[in-house]
Amino acid sequence: MSGHSKWATIKHKKGAADAKRGQMFTKLIKEISIAARMGGGDPEGNPRLRTAVIKARGANMPKDNIDRAIKKGTGELEGVNYEELTYEAYAPGGVAVLIEVLTDNKNRAAADVRNILTRAGGSLATAGAVSRLFRRKGIITLDGEKYTEDQIMEAALEGGAEDVALSDGIIEVSTAPEDFEAVMNALEGKGFETMSAEISMIPDAEVSLDNDGTAKAVRLIERLEENDDVQNVYSNIEIPEGFEAE
Repeated sequence: MSGHSKWATIKHKKGAADAKRGQMFTKLIKEISIAARMGGGDPEGNPRLRTAVIKARGANMPKDNIDRAIKKGTGELEGVNYEELTYEAYAPGGVAVLIEVLTDNKNRAAADVRNILTRAGGSLATAGAVSRLFRRKGIITLDGEKYTEDQIMEAALEGGAEDVALSDGIIEVSTAPEDFEAVMNALEGKGFETMSAEISMIPDAEVSLDNDGTAKAVRLIERLEENDDVQNVYSNIEIPEGFEAE
């Protein structure tokens, strides 16, 4: 999981700006809205909505924002209808990339994804070629400068976590998808403030490249993440020790 931790660290450092935070909230609102539209506005009876709300809580989104997003999804407030798309692709160096899209214009989203891949030296993959390399896993991150690994480990394991690891100042808690909510509740119950919390796609094996190759792959991933229609980007790249995103 070390590569995932380092990537989370890089994203966290780069995401400190208000603009990045605003974009993250926009993506979370879209996820909550579509979950509410598909399964109703009650998180207790809608597992997908419950997971989206937990993710928003993990990112410290205000409760009012979450409630408005649910109401947009159920039609109580005016909102936008989104479609879900998943693209499988390769970044330079053969890095596998899964791209999850939530969009109100699938033609625009498809064109944008293809354009980003082409310009950055990537390419689309055949269906199943990339997705088979990943498995779903709950990932919760906390500030390693604020809490100790032992503090988090005690609470996380009580909640049913599989592993707790400290890397580059980030404490990462991993869980089985079905235990994600219980672990999140256990951490919150002890008063721990999370940096992020989500059901993520984790690679079974990582691809290691030299610094130049890593930089090219990271640039492609970042360009995808910056696109408003792109909801999540997962990859199997291993971030080398000491690598700094530009």
